Amino acid sequence: MTEKERELLLLIEKEGRMSAEKLAKMLDLQLNEIKQMLHQLESRNVILGYSAIIDWTKAVGTEIVTAMIDVKVTPQRGRGFDEVAERIYRFNEVKACYLMSGTYDLSVVIEGRTMSEIANFVSEKLSTLESVISTTTHFRLKQYKHDGIIFVDEDGADPRIVVSP
Repeated sequence: MTEKERELLLLIEKEGRMSAEKLAKMLDLQLNEIKQMLHQLESRNVILGYSAIIDWTKAVGTEIVTAMIDVKVTPQRGRGFDEVAERIYRFNEVKACYLMSGTYDLSVVIEGRTMSEIANFVSEKLSTLESVISTTTHFRLKQYKHDGIIFVDEDGADPRIVVSP
């Protein structure tokens, strides 16, 4: 990977909607070079996709419950944790799945419309998998920061009353 490719990745990681023209100017490259670099990075699966970071609490009529589930599993001979991780991340409800160190093996992030929908996922789909030994579910109560983006109120002011001695 070249230094320019690395710089390009850092820029689009921070602002995925930046135009190729702006990227070319910022990296002091020609427009065609940027387009070619993006195409190559996409074809090598270095760039896996582009997405927006959305504050769903501000989207009218949208309720999303997010849960982080710690999962303890029995690794499979010759495949380790990959096989069970693959079975889990293929569920549509799963937004992320990570192999972790520590007490639990996998950390799974899922989203649903209600807490009972998540409970059903855990009890009917996740915990019934043969390799799953146990789960611990944590519900996200509030999001303060995600992918480096801070979630604040519209006016950005801290709603707490300032108390001074």
